[in-house]
Amino acid sequence: MGKRIFVFDTTLRDGEQVPGCQLNTEEKITVAKALDELGVDVIEAGFPVSSPGDFNSVVEITKAVTRPTICALTRAKEADINIAGEALRFAKRSRIHTGIGSSDIHIQHKLRTTRENILEMAVAAVKHAKKVVHEVEFFCEDAGRADEAFLARMVEAVIAAGADVVNIPDTTGYMLPWQYGERIKYLMNNVPNIDKAIIAAHCHNDLGLATANSIAALTNGARQVECTINGIGERAGNTALEEVAMILKCHSHLGLETGINTKKLVSTSHLVSTLMRMQVQHNKAIVGRNAFAHSSGIHQDGFLKHRENYEIIDPAEVGADASSIVLTARSGRAALNHRLATIGYMLSKEQLDEAYKHFLDMADQLRKVEDENLHELMRASEFAK
Repeated sequence: MGKRIFVFDTTLRDGEQVPGCQLNTEEKITVAKALDELGVDVIEAGFPVSSPGDFNSVVEITKAVTRPTICALTRAKEADINIAGEALRFAKRSRIHTGIGSSDIHIQHKLRTTRENILEMAVAAVKHAKKVVHEVEFFCEDAGRADEAFLARMVEAVIAAGADVVNIPDTTGYMLPWQYGERIKYLMNNVPNIDKAIIAAHCHNDLGLATANSIAALTNGARQVECTINGIGERAGNTALEEVAMILKCHSHLGLETGINTKKLVSTSHLVSTLMRMQVQHNKAIVGRNAFAHSSGIHQDGFLKHRENYEIIDPAEVGADASSIVLTARSGRAALNHRLATIGYMLSKEQLDEAYKHFLDMADQLRKVEDENLHELMRASEFAK
């Protein structure tokens, strides 16, 4: 049995920060229930101090969903923490996610203070939050650009203050996978009390590396991955939950496993896409419309001979419809013959050769050849009369 990776879903907090994708309380509860069925371990339900609506949503989610830990975000401020604690008062298991900048860029140009003051504020926030909720998670904002030695001091200090989880976010999506993995490894080897807390990876996708960075963190000792459905989130988005879940499932040799019911990935993706009015790109890994579609003749022929020639995932594993053969001008005879057979036309080799010539003429005019087009092609063919 592999080492357990905890899945922290922030679709309702970081994901909902996408412009135009805000949800009302009822919609958030619907998503939270779907995340519960999906098997996530922690749901970050919102940022209660940000608005009365977000506060109310966190309260209602704690009433509607009881299995996962329900988490609320705060700044490292006592007032924020108190409000979050109030919003989480009905939670069966509550967590406050508090934190502050750890990089000199943030310390000097955002917070305009010193490293020592930052450490004091971090410790104070953790100690206060520990009095308010069951669990405390601390985020070292912009850890990807922080001085390693100072970051290690911060992690050690907040664990000593009572943090149960310490989040090492690549807030700007700047790091390369090997760099982020090395950063996690450095902390595992240089923070004396690191065994007293779970280390979390929270990666942004500004350079398209969020998922790769998250996997690098997990293979170097992180045990919680923070992600969103469809990879939505600030700017270019966050680590996509469905990608991490299937990477760990496909690469079981890593010895890491989640509690995610992967057969619900596609339905959850569709739900979030619909409610947030944010279309999933067609070529999106795992949940995109074309994830199991084949249009190249060489690929189609290989797929029809043996699915695993061109698919590493069975669509049923993620709750997707069956793989599809899409007919275009790039398709070959095998794909055309397969599709014609499925709609009732059994052709000899000579007939198929003749039909294929007409098919290519049609396909050059159409972006995609549908079944009704094939019926038209057959009606126009001499041998079909």
